[in-house]
Order: sequence, then structure tokens, then C-alpha cells
Amino acid sequence: MKLLSPLRLLTAKPNCGLTHPDFLPNEVLNIIDTVTPMEPALDKVSHFLSSQAVASVIREQRKPELGFRFFIWTTNKKLFRSWDSHNLIIDMLAKGGHFDLYWKTLEEVKNSAMPICSDAFAVLISAYWKLNKAEMAVECFGRMKDFDCKANPFTYNVILHVMVQKGVILLALAVYNMMLKSNCLPNSSTFSILIDGLCKSGNTLDALKLFDEMSGRGILPNRITYTVILSGLCQAKRIDDACRLFNLMKTRGCSADFVTYNVLLNGFCKLGRVDEALALLKSFKSEGYVVGLEGYSCLIDGLVRTKRISEAHSLFQKLFENNIAPDVVLYTIMIKGLSQEGRVKEALDLLREMTGRGVLPDTQCYNTLIKGFCDMGLLDEAGSLRLEISQNGCFPNTYTTTFLICGMCRNGMVKEATDIFNEMEKLGCSPSVENFNALIDGLCKAGELDEARIMFYKMEIGKKPSLFLRLSQGIDPVHDSASLQSRVKKLCESGLILEAYQLLMQLADSGAVPNIITYNILINALCKAGKINGAFKLFEELQIRGHSPDSITYGTLIDGLQRVGREDDSLKLFDHISKNGHAPGSSVYRSLMTWSCRRGKIAVAFNLWLRYLRSQGVRSEEAIELVEKHFEREDTVKAIRTLLEMEIKLADFDSAPYNIWLVGLCQTARPEEAVKIFYILQEFGLNVSAPSCVMLIHSLSKNRNLDQAVNVFLYTVEKGIRLMPRICNNLLRSLLRSQDSAELVYVVLNGMKSAGYDLSAYLQYGTRPLLRHWNIRESENTSPG
Repeated sequence: MKLLSPLRLLTAKPNCGLTHPDFLPNEVLNIIDTVTPMEPALDKVSHFLSSQAVASVIREQRKPELGFRFFIWTTNKKLFRSWDSHNLIIDMLAKGGHFDLYWKTLEEVKNSAMPICSDAFAVLISAYWKLNKAEMAVECFGRMKDFDCKANPFTYNVILHVMVQKGVILLALAVYNMMLKSNCLPNSSTFSILIDGLCKSGNTLDALKLFDEMSGRGILPNRITYTVILSGLCQAKRIDDACRLFNLMKTRGCSADFVTYNVLLNGFCKLGRVDEALALLKSFKSEGYVVGLEGYSCLIDGLVRTKRISEAHSLFQKLFENNIAPDVVLYTIMIKGLSQEGRVKEALDLLREMTGRGVLPDTQCYNTLIKGFCDMGLLDEAGSLRLEISQNGCFPNTYTTTFLICGMCRNGMVKEATDIFNEMEKLGCSPSVENFNALIDGLCKAGELDEARIMFYKMEIGKKPSLFLRLSQGIDPVHDSASLQSRVKKLCESGLILEAYQLLMQLADSGAVPNIITYNILINALCKAGKINGAFKLFEELQIRGHSPDSITYGTLIDGLQRVGREDDSLKLFDHISKNGHAPGSSVYRSLMTWSCRRGKIAVAFNLWLRYLRSQGVRSEEAIELVEKHFEREDTVKAIRTLLEMEIKLADFDSAPYNIWLVGLCQTARPEEAVKIFYILQEFGLNVSAPSCVMLIHSLSKNRNLDQAVNVFLYTVEKGIRLMPRICNNLLRSLLRSQDSAELVYVVLNGMKSAGYDLSAYLQYGTRPLLRHWNIRESENTSPG
């Protein structure tokens, strides 16, 4: 075959019988089709091809495999990279569905021993993402190693973008660490993507650390990076910090654009600081900022949030004066503001106005007005709008039905609400949790508890986690009971209790069955958050799933009930344990003892522990009765000494109850008895807990027993217990206010120094003047004597 000159092909005029340069002739396509990517002929043809011409080859739809092969080959040459060819491949894959053919082409190129550039995978990842097949995109990235293909920064950025957009920031950070380990250097786009993901997930502090890491690597933040971090600070309600960073951005010579300005305006408005936003707007205008549709939307939204509807309406009218056409988002904001004020008729007029101006309302816009009508009890009007949605090419969504179901249930129309719910299922729509919750709440209020219970179990049936639910767990995936336990624990420790609950519920039927420890972790988190009803719901749930509550479960629930002041309920639950054949563990008794002491019921706490000792059956009944007699005679110290002599010999000895009593005595203003227990514990070689020492110091100081308070303080120094500044300063101030305890001040100061306390940091302003009054310098190393 005669090889035509590529240069001639690209410069030929149409009347020469050759195709225009934008569309290469079939002869060249035939040449490319007949040679392998390794042959020199293709190299000669491609040497003269511009990126536009490469795109032309790819555009030849009659033979997509030809375009794929040519594109994969050109990615290695680097001279022919272009967004045209890149985007055309994505379109061919996404619109033509040629994924299998592309993978086949990759296999053929691999078998020909030709290296494959990571750009060849970047388009594949992008195409999967374009079709919202994020899981396939992640799998594609993972398969690169099968083709001996090492990802470059661009490909890493593509997959990081997918993960961030999908909300799996932990997985994105794991991939970032993989990028660093492979010696692939991140660029400004990498950091912008990750910072954006961290900000959107609420991890602003981590985003700022990454921002600092970026500077540490010598990569200067660009306008996009600054805007992303500014947006994160605004979302975290750190608007003043955002302003400082904005000023720093300008001093570093990085100019802002309208997106940056709008981020700051939006930040102030979202916090209700609209007047400051308007003042800021004036300074922005002096820098050349021109208020556009997005800027107006921020300001109007801020005014609506602060219930300044009249001002919002005036600003809305100003748009038309400036020849700016409001979009559906801005109309929705105004409709929401009017609806919240109960001005639903005006909101409806605005809806009709927008359609008259050619702006079609979307489902969210309709939902805003539907909610307004439902809140006003105008359910017929709300129902009519629901029917109108589909007439404008939109479809009602779960929010539409949720508003209607809630409105109907509030007005006692539970049957009508149920009909709408059932209609959803017939249409193949999956009800949301909000739909279920609204209907369950309505059924309960209507007294139809059986129906509500059926609806609850219907909601729980068939929940299976998607791959992305698992991916969202990032570097700590859930694949069995142990990993689920670890994940729930970490979420609870981070304060993400709701997320932990949702994770447990969603994975309970998927093979990663929660064990009793996992349930206990979450029950404990719910109790500490004061969500005792949620804790009991989980308590019932674990029994339905075949688990038996253990002593930790009961102890946690008892502690939770005491925490919210439901003392009687906690005692009922305690009695319930024994009646159901369970033996409460020591943790259950300790919990009840602690709360009894806090309420000044030392005798109750003491008797509870004796009851526990009897339940163990290894203590002598005579010895326990002797302890009881000492306690009945109000000889607490002798009772505790006798009990210790009996207890300390046993293998399962527990010193916690003695610390609980010590604290309880302090709480009931009996520090003299408490300090005796303190010395008894030392006599038996037992450690006094840090909280006990703190309570003792506070109680003894308050009772002006300062010598003993200093002794307890010196005990903390000896045992390496570090006290908080407040405790040390309170003790020092008590000593300084006493007429004859100044010498003890030196003892405390020297003790603090020997323990490594930083006096300049620890001594508070209220303490320093008193030290000067007594002519005591905290910097001295020894006492006057």
C-alpha cells in the first residue's frame, strides 16, 4: 500500500480530492488499521498529526476499536495528548457502551508487549464516573497493576475526585498515601481535591493540616485551593478565620474571582450575619467584584434565614432592574421565605410568575411550597401541587410524600397518608427512612401500635449495604463481626453516634453480624449522649437478633437511666436482671454505688456492695455481718478496715468500691471520714484514684483542713498524678488566705516543681497577686527555713 504524506494530508485543500484536515481520509485510517502500534509506519503517520487530527481518528465511529488502539498508542508518545481526544474516548465509552471492547483492546496492547500509559486508564475511570458507576471506576483503578501500569498524578487526581464526590474521604486518603508511597508527587489539584473532600465531610482541622502540608512540600496554593479551604472554614462556621485567610491570600498575590467572593458572602449569610455580608460586599465592589446571580442568591438567602422577607423581596426586585434573570434556585429561596412566614398565597403567585417568565420550577421548588401548604393545614392545595409536578416534566420524590404524609398525620388523616405510602410502593418507588418515620409516628399518635410495629419491621427488612457503604469505611473496612465492632467503637469515640447506629443497622443482615460487644459500645455511646430511649431500642434489637444482654449491657443501661434522673427505673431494671436468671456483675453494682454516693446515699452504696459479696458465695457470712454491724454503729472507718482485711486476700479483689465511698463521703461533706479511708488504703498498699485525690483536696480545702489537703497533694506528686491547674490554684489560694499556712505554700510550689509542673503556665492570675502579697516568689526553689 502506498503511504500518503501525512503532512500533505493535513495541508491539502478540499479540491485536491482529499478530506478536510478535521477528518482524515479513509486511506490513512486503513494504514493505521493494518499496522500494529509498534510498526514504524504508524509512527511516521502520527509524527505529523496534530491533537485535532488525533481526535479525528478517534471520532471514526464505524470502527471504535481502531480509535481505542490509536488513542492508547498516542498516550505513550505524550506529544499527542489533548483534551479533544481524551473527551472523545470518554464519550465513545459512555454513550456507545464500548467498555468491553476497550478492555479487550487493552489486553491486546498488553500482549503485544507495548507499555500502557496511565492516561489510557484515566479515560476509562472518567467514563465509568460519567455514568455514575463509581464502584466500577474504583475497580478499574485497582486493575491498573494487572497491566503493569503505574498511575501518574493526573490519574490519581481522577480517581481521588471520584472518591471525594462519592463521599468516601477515608478511602481517598488511603489512595493519597498509596500515591506518596509510590513516589508519585501530588500537585495542587491533588491537594485541592482532598481538601475539598475533608471540608465537605466536616473535617476542617484535617483540611487545614493538609493545607499546611501542601505548603511544606513547596506547592503554592492556587485560587482554587484557597477557595476550597475558605468554603470549608465557612461550612465549619469559622467565618472570621476564613476572612483572615482571604486577606492572607491577597497579600500572597493570589487574586480572588467571583466564586471566592461568593463563598465568603455565603458564609456570612448562612450564619445570619447579613449586615456584615452587605458591608463586605462594598469592599468587594471596590476590588472590581460585580454582583451576579449567585451573589444576589447568597444575600437573599441570608435575609430569608433572618426573617427579613421584605428586604429580601426588595433585593429580589433589584435583579430585574439590573437585567439579571432569577433562576429556579433563587425563586425557590423566595418561595421558601414566603412559605415560612405563612404567606403561601404570595408564594403560589411567585410560582405562577416564574413559569410565566419561562423558568420551569423543579421538584425541590414544588416541595418547598407543598411543605408550606402542609404546615398551614391546606392539604388539598398541597395535593394539587403534587399532581402538578409531573405535568411540568418533573417527578414527585420522597420529600414530596414525606411532607404530605407528615401533614396528613398531623391532621389525623392517617388513612390518607397510608394510601400515599402504598401508592409509592405500587409505582416502584423505595420509601425513605423519613417516609417510614413520618408514618410510624402518625400511626403511634393515632393509637394504631400494631400497624406501627409492622411498618417498623417492614422498614428494617431487606436492607443490604451497597459496595459504597463498605467503601465509605475506607482503610478500616467492615467484613466481619470483629471489624464491625472496631468501626462502631471508632465512630462512637469520634462522637459520630448516629453514623455508628446506621452502620450497625445496615450491616446487621449482610454477614457482618454485630456481636454483643458492638451493641454494648453503641448503647454506651447513646446513654452518654442522653439518648436513653435509643439505647433501649437497641437493647430490644439485640435480643430480637438472638443475643443475650450481659452484665455490661445492663450496667450501661442502669448508668444511662441514672444519668437522666430516672433512678426508680434503673432500680427496676436492676431487679429485672436477677428475676430473669442473670447475675449482675461488679460493674453493675459499681454503677449503682457511684450514683447513690452522688445523691448522698452512702448507706445504700455500702449495702449494695455487701449484697454483691453475698451473691459471690466465697465470703464468710459471719464476716459480712460483722462489717454490717460496724456500719450500723456509724463506724464507717472500722467497717471499711474490716472489709478490707477480708477482701484483700481474695484473687478477685477490687479496690474501686473503696474509691467510690471515699468520693461519696467528700460529696456529702464528710472529709474527715474520707481522709481516714485515704490513709487506710495507703496502709494496705492500695492506690487511691486521681478523682478521689481531687475530691479530697477540694473537700479538705473547703473544710479548712489544709494540712491534710497538702498531704493528699504530695501523694499525687509521689504517684505521678498530674492535677489540673484549677485544683492547684484553688489549693494555693486557700493556703494564702489562711493566716498561718503560708509555709505550706512553699511545700506545694516545690512539690509542683519537682513533679515537672510549668509554674508560669499553671499559676493563674487570681493566684499571682496573693503570692506577691505574701512576698512569695513562685520562682524560688526553697522555703525560707
